[in-house]
Amino acid sequence: MTQIKKVAIVILNWNGATLFEKFLPSVIKNSTDENVKLYVADNCSTDNSIELLKTKFPSVKIIQLIENYGFARGYNLALQQIKADVFILLNSDVEVTPNWISKCIELFEKNPKIAAIQPKILSFEKPHLFEYAGAGGGFIDKYGYPFCRGRILNQMEADLGQYDRATPIFWASGACMFMKAEAFEKAGGLDADFWAHMEEIDLCWRLKNLGYEVWYQPESVVFHLGGGTLSYGSPKKIYLNFRNNLWMMFKNLPKYKFKRIFLSRMVLDGIAAIKFIAGFNFREFWAVFKAHVAFYKELPKLIKKRKMVQLQMIVKDHNEVYDKSIMWNFFIQRKRKFSELNFESQLGQNNNKTKVRHI
Repeated sequence: MTQIKKVAIVILNWNGATLFEKFLPSVIKNSTDENVKLYVADNCSTDNSIELLKTKFPSVKIIQLIENYGFARGYNLALQQIKADVFILLNSDVEVTPNWISKCIELFEKNPKIAAIQPKILSFEKPHLFEYAGAGGGFIDKYGYPFCRGRILNQMEADLGQYDRATPIFWASGACMFMKAEAFEKAGGLDADFWAHMEEIDLCWRLKNLGYEVWYQPESVVFHLGGGTLSYGSPKKIYLNFRNNLWMMFKNLPKYKFKRIFLSRMVLDGIAAIKFIAGFNFREFWAVFKAHVAFYKELPKLIKKRKMVQLQMIVKDHNEVYDKSIMWNFFIQRKRKFSELNFESQLGQNNNKTKVRHI
């Protein structure tokens, strides 16, 4: 059994002083173990974040970055300066609950193959609902579209205890992600070029390619405000999600699936763009168009990244990739709940076939 000795909670901040006053007290109150240290990595804020931390929350350790590096590179630079066995990447708009740390650490210690864990993430404003960013654990479909237990596209389920079993997932949300420091380093950290959005899915995919596991722990519960930096319908968010999803797919798809799946995904993006035009959503159309321009612009660098990922790949197929289209199920078959996807049966069948791999 692996023993976790040092835990570092790391909140990446940019102009989040008002969020600190609302959410930081719960983090401090529920993180009193002497082996747990709380850090704020500041992305060169222009508000009074630093002054507020120093005066109202003096126990918090501050890492000041010299510019706004975004989510991915900001965390990479901050975590390089912290010594711990487990990092907890936590958004500044998350309220935590008692035992939120201990339940995840117990899971790490029971299973040394686990690299990352996500708690149950509920909505801060509507606590009976799962929250968009992670909900009850993340998955992707065969074309790379992400979804969650408790959240399909923009449809959130009520938490009725239906997802209260600890289980393997495909990706853990960056809103609250427990990460083994050793695994984070072995995978090369977050892809700094992503800036923000889907960088945690890309990281989890690379971890799983290396033979690690990612899990959901419902006994750890947090409440996420969400949409604090970019609203869910923001054209910039749409741009980042489309661009980064293409980058993620290009890097991580195994060779035997690459042409068929990636070309299909490009076609699906074209359909999405046409849908935006038909609905007179011209800013959203332009966001998708710019995402594809950015993909081609970065293609030489992406080819190098893909070669590196493929060379390091130990596991090519992952049980937690839904073998159907989530878009077809949602828009055509009108399936709006995770339980309606018949995915649990696929997970169960695949898990029975899974062979133990040693890292």
